[in-house]
Amino acid sequence: MKTFSAKAEQVDRKWWIIDAKDQILGDVAVTAANVLRGKNKPIFTPHVDTGDYVVVINAGDVVLSGKKETQKVYTRVSGYVGSKKVETVEKVRERHPELLVERAVKGMVPHNRLGRAILKKLKIYAGGEHPHEAQAPQPLALA
Repeated sequence: MKTFSAKAEQVDRKWWIIDAKDQILGDVAVTAANVLRGKNKPIFTPHVDTGDYVVVINAGDVVLSGKKETQKVYTRVSGYVGSKKVETVEKVRERHPELLVERAVKGMVPHNRLGRAILKKLKIYAGGEHPHEAQAPQPLALA
């Protein structure tokens, strides 16, 4: 018996929609990352993008457990002296609520070319409206 290895051209991609309203951020991110990567399919191959498209709506209404809303910080540094910027979840939610889900999913996919290709299939919207009705996304329940 030969080992099966999927080809990127042979993958049948579907569209899924996740409603993040009142859902825990980690649960939304894990579900989205697994579907984006293709781990829910029997043809999963680690070095090939076998995943589907994921649309996350109501990302602004996602919930964090515990005191993370005020205590969790996002840090970025450009490399210049004094360039360290620190933001809490509250400030990120006010400024750009989609970043919460995007950063969580980005940390769960490979940190290489494959991961960057996978993230292009993730569409995140702060509200309940999205422009992907033509693709007929199916609702995806969180595990």
